[in-house]
Amino acid sequence: MKRKSPLVSIIIIDYKKENPYIAESFEAIKNQSYTNYEIILVTDYRNDYQTKSLRKKYYGKYIPPANKRDQGAKMAKGEILAFLDDDAYPSKNWLKNIVKGFEDKDVVGIGGPGVTPPNTSFLEKASGWASASLVGSGSNFYRFLPRKKRFVDDYPSMNLAVRRKDFLKIGGFDSHYWPGEDTKLCLDLTHKLNKKILYLPEVLVYHHRRPLWIPHLKQNGNFGIHRGNFARILPQTSFRIEYFGPSLLFLGLLYLLISFLIPSLSIVFVVRVGIILSLLYSLILLVNGVWVYKKSKDIWQGIISIPAILITNLWYGIRFIQGFLFSGKLKR
Repeated sequence: MKRKSPLVSIIIIDYKKENPYIAESFEAIKNQSYTNYEIILVTDYRNDYQTKSLRKKYYGKYIPPANKRDQGAKMAKGEILAFLDDDAYPSKNWLKNIVKGFEDKDVVGIGGPGVTPPNTSFLEKASGWASASLVGSGSNFYRFLPRKKRFVDDYPSMNLAVRRKDFLKIGGFDSHYWPGEDTKLCLDLTHKLNKKILYLPEVLVYHHRRPLWIPHLKQNGNFGIHRGNFARILPQTSFRIEYFGPSLLFLGLLYLLISFLIPSLSIVFVVRVGIILSLLYSLILLVNGVWVYKKSKDIWQGIISIPAILITNLWYGIRFIQGFLFSGKLKR
C-alpha cells in the first residue's frame, strides 16, 4: 500500500513591516511540484500578505527569530517542518526532494544549498561568491553551491527541514542564541537523539545576500562572534580548526605588522615563516579569484572576490576571538 504524502509545514519568519522578498517566496512555493503543504508566517508586525494555505501570527513588537520559529512549529499541522528564511525562495522540486529524503527513517533533518539568485545586484552577487568558495567558507562552501550528498551535524536554518516530532522532543530552538540557534538545534538533534542530518544538493533554494560591504561584513561578523563563543561552550561541532583559521590569519598579519614597525619585537624565523605563509595565502586568493571568474563568467566578480574574501576573513577572525574570549552566553 502506497504511503500517503506527508503534509509539510513551511515556516517563514519576518521582522520587517514590508519585505519585497516574501511575495517572491510565495510565488515560488505556489509553483512547487509537491502540493501537500501549508505555509506558516510568524512576524513582528501585522501585514497584508496572502497566498494559498497561509496561516499567520504577528506580535506587534520585536521577537527573537528562535522564538518565532518555535511558535511556527507549535502552529504547524505537518509532520515535516521546513524552515525557510524570509529572503529565500525555493526551486521547483524543493518540497518533493525534502519528502523523498525523509524516506530514510534515521534522517531527522535535511538541508540544502542556498544559492545566490541570478537576477540580483553586482554587490549582492559579490557577497555570495565570498561565501560560495573554498577560501571564503572553508569546507562549508557546499552550503552556498550544490555539492555532493553528505551527512552533516550543523546546518543553517535558511533551508532546513526537520521532523516535527523530533523537533518538539528536544524543545525546539534555543532562544538564548541568535545567530547560532540553528547550530544548537542541530547539535541537539544529532547528539541527544543520535540521528542524522542529510545534505541534499537538490533541496535547493535561492537565498539573497547582504551586499558588500557594510551589511555583508556586519552579518559575517555576527557569525564569527557566535562561532567563537560556540567553539568554547559547544565544542562538539564548533571547536574545529577551520573556524580558527581566520583568527590565525589575523594574528599572523598583525604580528608581521608589529615586527616591521617595532623590529626589536621580531623573531627572524617567525617573520620569515609568516611572510612565506602570507605569500601562499595571496596566491590562493588569486587562484580562487580565477575560479570565481570561471564560475560566474564575470571577470569583475573574480577581481572583487580577492579583497572581499580577505577583508571578510580578517573581520570574521577578529570577531571569532571576541566571541571565544566571552564568558557565559552571548546576549541575543
